[in-house]
Amino acid sequence: MTNPMRPGRETPGLPTPPTGWPIGSYGTYAEAQRAVDHLSDQNFTVQDVTIVGVDLMQVERVIGRLTWGKVIGGGIVSGAWLGLFFGLLVSLVVTGAGFAPIVFGLIGGIIFGLISTTIPYAATRGQRDFASTMQLVAGRYDVLCDPRTAERARDMLSRLSN
Repeated sequence: MTNPMRPGRETPGLPTPPTGWPIGSYGTYAEAQRAVDHLSDQNFTVQDVTIVGVDLMQVERVIGRLTWGKVIGGGIVSGAWLGLFFGLLVSLVVTGAGFAPIVFGLIGGIIFGLISTTIPYAATRGQRDFASTMQLVAGRYDVLCDPRTAERARDMLSRLSN
């Protein structure tokens, strides 16, 4: 994609709107991906194809209730893993220390894990007592293609739906 004002030059890192002619529209990303995969299987130049998510939505899926027990338990477990990792690294470098670096790493990790999970949870004061995941999803996924090859791609995709 080139800038029409300065042919052959793009500003790196800046978002640019997609270009091309629509060759298909799908309800899920998996269907759009399947269409592009079909074009690839037919030796179509897939570098001319773009999948565009339209009507974007941020979806937050609640996965469970948070309690003090879950927060503290999660902090202990994550902190213990982090502390164990650092303790093992230190024990590889320091000779003759035995298991002391591992034990100190484990204890330090647990303390760090407890602090890093309980303080933010306490700061919410019960306003967010649930855990969730966030996703960016689209209402539909359009497949666009370079105008010079769009008609051929559309013909190939019409055979896919049969």
